[in-house]
Amino acid sequence: MKHSLQLKLSQHLTLTPQLQQSIRLLQLSTVELNQELERYLAENPLLEREDIPQEESLPAKPGTNPETEAERDGDAEGDGESQAASAPETHEDRGNDDVPSMGDDMGSGVRRDSGDRDDFTQFAAAEPTLQDHLLAQLALLSLTERDRNIAALLVGHLDEDGYFPRDLAELRETMAEAIPELEPEEIDIARRHIQFLEPTGVGARDVPECLALQLRTMPVQTPHRDGAIALVTNHLDVLAARDFNRLKRLLGVDEDELRDIRALILTLDPKPGRAFGAGDVRYVVPDVVVRKSSGRWTATLNRDAMPRLRINKMYADILQASRDNGAKHLAGQLQEARWLIKNVQQRFDTILRVTQAIVDRQKNYFEHGEVAMRPLVLREIAEAVGLHESTISRVTTQKYMFTPRGILELKYFFGSHVSTDTGGSCSATAIRALIKQLVAAEDGKKPLSDHRISDILAQQGIQVARRTVAKYREALQIQPANLRKSI
Repeated sequence: MKHSLQLKLSQHLTLTPQLQQSIRLLQLSTVELNQELERYLAENPLLEREDIPQEESLPAKPGTNPETEAERDGDAEGDGESQAASAPETHEDRGNDDVPSMGDDMGSGVRRDSGDRDDFTQFAAAEPTLQDHLLAQLALLSLTERDRNIAALLVGHLDEDGYFPRDLAELRETMAEAIPELEPEEIDIARRHIQFLEPTGVGARDVPECLALQLRTMPVQTPHRDGAIALVTNHLDVLAARDFNRLKRLLGVDEDELRDIRALILTLDPKPGRAFGAGDVRYVVPDVVVRKSSGRWTATLNRDAMPRLRINKMYADILQASRDNGAKHLAGQLQEARWLIKNVQQRFDTILRVTQAIVDRQKNYFEHGEVAMRPLVLREIAEAVGLHESTISRVTTQKYMFTPRGILELKYFFGSHVSTDTGGSCSATAIRALIKQLVAAEDGKKPLSDHRISDILAQQGIQVARRTVAKYREALQIQPANLRKSI
C-alpha cells in the first residue's frame, strides 16, 4: 500500500441557521407566521412586539439609569471584540439601522400577557348550532318529560343538513340503551314533533319528504301547491333528469303550469340545517394591497398583517451590564432575535417584489377581468425578480392580495395556456371565463353542448378540444347540457 497526500478543491452549499429560518418563514402563511412568532416571543425574552403598549408603572432597573447608561456607552466604545459587545454598537447605530434594537424607551420590559390584551370586543359571539336551536324550541312545547327526552335524543342524531338517517332501526337500538322500554311509536311521535319546529323541513329522512314538509306549511291557497307536493313526493327523479314532457304527462299539466310548479319548488331549501352553526370559519388576511394610482397598478404591503418586532430594551441593558460576567446565553438569544427581525422584514420585501412583478404582467386582468388573464409561469416571475422558481413557489403559496376584484391568492395568476390561431396564447383562466359567459347567455331550451362550445371557441381563434371544455366546465361546477335544460 502506497501512502500519498492529495489536495482536493470542491464547492459545498451550506444552509446556515439564518438561511434555514428565512426559508421557513417565507413559506408560512400570515396566520402561521404569527403563530411561529408567538413561539419565538415565548422562548426569547430579548424579543418583543412593538404594537403592545408599554407599562408606565414598570419599575426601572438599576441598569436603566441614564447616567449609568452613559457610563456603559463609554465602556462599550472601547470593546469591539467580544460577542456581547455587539449590543452597545447596535445601540449607537439604532438611528440608521432598519433593524430595531435596544429601543429608545427605557424600561420597556412589557409582559405580553398584560391586561390590555383582554379586549373583549374582539371576541365573536358563538353562533347557535342546529341542535341548540331545536332544543330551545322543544323546551317551550308542552310535552311530557319522557317525550321531551326522546325528542332531545333524536335531535342529537340529526346530520348537518337537518336529516335523520333513512334507516331508523339502528337509531332505535341506540336510543333503547338510553331510554328503557322504548316503543317505535314513541320515536315516530317525537320525530313528528321535531318536524313542526323551525327551520321548516328539518327532521326529514330524505329530500322529497323535506320539500314536502316545506310545501305543506304554505297556505292552502298558494298557487300550484298541490301540484308541487305531488311532484316532489312521486316524481322528483324525473324533474332532476329534466324530462319535462314526461312530467307533463304524469302530472296532467301544460307547459306553463309545469314552469310555475318548478319555480315554486326552486324557492324551497333542500338543506334547512345548513344555515346554523357553520362552525369552522376561516379568515384570510391579505399580505398585499393592490390599487391603481396615477394610471398604474401598484402593490403595497398590508401594514396590519406585518408584525412589529424589536429588541427588548431592559434585557439588552442587562446583557450589556453583565457582558463581563460571561452572559453568553443572552448574547446568543440577542443574535437570534436580530436574525428573526431581519428575516421577517426580508419575507415581506420578497412578497412585495413578487407581487409587483405579477401585477405588472396581469394589469389587463385588473382592468377587464378574467377574460384578459394572460398565461404566466413561475419561471417568468423568477427571472424578473432574480430569484429561483422554488422561492417563487413558496412566496405565492398561501399569500393573498387584496384587489378591487376581491382577495386572491398569488397562485391564482399562474396557469397553463392554449395556443391561438394568430400565434399567440390564451390562459386557461380566460377560457374558463369565456365558457362561463357562453353558458350564461345560452338558450335554456337548447343549452350548449361541450362540442358546440368547443366550436364557438374555435371560431374565436382558440383551439380547445371537447374533453378540455368538459374539464373546465366541471371545474366551474356547471352541469352538462342535458341537466341545464329548462322549460
